[in-house]
Amino acid sequence: MSARHFLSLMDCTPEELVSVIRRGVELKDLRNRGVLFEPLKNRVLGMIFEKSSTRTRISFEAGMIQLGGQAIFLSPRDTQLGRGEPIGDAAIVMSSMLDAVMIRTFSHSTLTEFAANSRVPLINGLSDDLHPCQLLADMQTFLEHRGSIQGKTVAWIGDGNNMCNSYIEAAIQFDFQLRIACPEGYEPNPEFVARAGDRVTIVRDPKDAVRGAHLVSTDVWTSMGQEEETAKRLKLFSPFQVNRALLDLAAEDVLFMHCLPAHRGEEISLDLLDDPRSVAWDQAENRLHAQKALLEFLVEPAYHHA
Repeated sequence: MSARHFLSLMDCTPEELVSVIRRGVELKDLRNRGVLFEPLKNRVLGMIFEKSSTRTRISFEAGMIQLGGQAIFLSPRDTQLGRGEPIGDAAIVMSSMLDAVMIRTFSHSTLTEFAANSRVPLINGLSDDLHPCQLLADMQTFLEHRGSIQGKTVAWIGDGNNMCNSYIEAAIQFDFQLRIACPEGYEPNPEFVARAGDRVTIVRDPKDAVRGAHLVSTDVWTSMGQEEETAKRLKLFSPFQVNRALLDLAAEDVLFMHCLPAHRGEEISLDLLDDPRSVAWDQAENRLHAQKALLEFLVEPAYHHA
């Protein structure tokens, strides 16, 4: 039996994605009521980090423990991966001992190569192309605050980065309109844009993107690995700061999201996370609940069929 992987939102059907985020809401309620729920008892998640992490590390590790399992933190410095062991070889060995693997990496091909050689589910904890787990949390947060996102308008402001690419996939899978405002030369991957068809519009003026939007989202202007471009990006992106005045152009019930960490005074104004329209803290917490639902979805069935 081949394992189910989660490298992208496209690895699930729209129905499966909705059921995962609804399950995230249920698991959050169980935790808030102090109900012990351990369907993954004795299951072990291996976590490989090539990029530093706060939310991804804590949410997967705490999530596995809360589900009754364990998580092992692996950095390339401490494993043979850092000394050049081929990804495929590592996948064969690791998947013979673990019940699932999560990788946070640079090149997306690391994930596809690992998945091709893995007997257990592989989860994309972030790659240079995509950040699908963050989108599960974002979609759960919108669902909790406003109900279904289907047919709504979402604005992405800033860099056409991995988060932006995942928002494009979300527009396809959750059926909403996405307007992307970015400087010229910083558009998202054209393959993703082409796949989304008329669901995605790219504009140059953030005001055009935000007008009437139900959800406005942004991210840092300089992602991990781009530090040498910081000064150039600061200048280029300064008109793309999301502030209260920009949000005022959106729908009256707009929600603001940021996947964090935030650089206050850069991509957002200093006060934006304190704005009542911001749900960034709920969004961050929901990484835990949405990923627990994802782990349950991917790991549990493997044992029913084993």
